[in-house]
Amino acid sequence: MIKNLSTTFKIIVATLTISTVLMSCMKDNDNVPAPSISGLNVIHASPTTEKLDFLVDNTIANLAELAYTTKIGYLNLYSGSRQLSVVKKGSSTPIVSQKFSLEPQTAYSLFVIGKIDTAKLILLKDSASAPAAGKAKVRFVNLSPDATALNLAIAGSTTDLFTNRAYKQFTTFESVDAAEKVTFNVKNTTTGAIETALVDTKLESGKIYTIWVKGLKAATDDTKLGVAVFTHTN
Repeated sequence: MIKNLSTTFKIIVATLTISTVLMSCMKDNDNVPAPSISGLNVIHASPTTEKLDFLVDNTIANLAELAYTTKIGYLNLYSGSRQLSVVKKGSSTPIVSQKFSLEPQTAYSLFVIGKIDTAKLILLKDSASAPAAGKAKVRFVNLSPDATALNLAIAGSTTDLFTNRAYKQFTTFESVDAAEKVTFNVKNTTTGAIETALVDTKLESGKIYTIWVKGLKAATDDTKLGVAVFTHTN
């Protein structure tokens, strides 16, 4: 089963958990309990101009085209073992296909990473708790195949927020102060040089964010090294 967030099985992604109240209501007229549900957010992080389709158990799950840096989120899937696959748009041959076990009442982010012909999937479990009042939560992921190990720092701070994350490595979610404008600097771990930056980012109280490094240091086109952010909301 694949449904989007407008269905009865809506994931409450403000706290990235599924309401037990909703689950108790998910029964049919014969009082048969509804199946367990997991949430899946899918992000196209492969540095390419190729458009993709995302499949769950051989069924296309994206309604809109999945272009570089765009995402599908959150899909509601039956929990348990699911075959997740990616194909180039218009093709039926998987670029990558992998089986994952999805836990009930759990939200995930699935990234399509690496160069397109050798793409891989990386599945991250999303946060299960909401930030405190006046705070936001932030996670950092390095998804640039040719980047060095990287730090993430808030401009003006004397201490880096996260340090020494190599390609495919990620952090836990950490609390930061909510603010109207925050600049995040992505720094070379070894030299401290700023490789790229996310300028004037709004961090809202109570929201949860993933900041991820994208692209290739060697590129000069739209797939060049950069940094992106998304909010874990519907």
